[in-house]
Amino acid sequence: MVETESSGVRSVQRAVDLLALYDAEHPSRTVRELVDATGLAKSTVVRLVHTLEQCGLLWSRGDGRTVPGPGLLRWAELARSTWQLPEAALLLMKRLSEASGGEAVHLYVRQQHARVCIARHEGTRTLRHVVRAGEEMPLWSGAASHVLLSRAQQPDVEAVARLAPHDAWPLWERAQKAAVDGWAVSHGEREAGVSGVAAPVFDAAGRVAAAVALGGPTTRFTDEAVTGFASELVETARELTALDCIGGAQR
Repeated sequence: MVETESSGVRSVQRAVDLLALYDAEHPSRTVRELVDATGLAKSTVVRLVHTLEQCGLLWSRGDGRTVPGPGLLRWAELARSTWQLPEAALLLMKRLSEASGGEAVHLYVRQQHARVCIARHEGTRTLRHVVRAGEEMPLWSGAASHVLLSRAQQPDVEAVARLAPHDAWPLWERAQKAAVDGWAVSHGEREAGVSGVAAPVFDAAGRVAAAVALGGPTTRFTDEAVTGFASELVETARELTALDCIGGAQR
């Protein structure tokens, strides 16, 4: 039986959702675990696992557990080479951290209704904001999100705002302010006590490609400190734009 386009897309989405269940805390899974986690019928999960094994995206260990397959190694290497920043960009992030007194620096890109950290410089402060490379954060919150949405259309921004666990979340207003100011600041939007300051990095076509952000405890992100961070942050964003290195643009 030939699948319709919608059922084909649904199968692909289910396969991707299945792969997403494998992470650092769950490097291997049984079929029962996959059934419980997805809520899908066992026959559906078995079919998906078999297909993913045939493609090399899953591997059966022979003990009843499956792990990410060797076929992912090629994609992992390609993703690493595509998203790894050149040394010049990493030095800019290090310089920004030092100029801020050792705050953490992160670089985010938009992925649908999330923002993904593609690079970081941890900073030197003992108490610091930690986001690992590859980690997803909600797009409805934070200065980096304001910046990433600063040139988006209002319906798009409002769709993201509806994902916030708050009524009438003013994301559109905050994105517009980021567009006017050229940078953004946030305090405790996603988590109380955490603040951020971000500025846009553009691609060669003038679109917002990424957001470079400083993050840390709100107690250190006073109005005076944020004002001091802003000029160095905007300059770093400008130099990252000139490097044109987001998503392997140099290659």
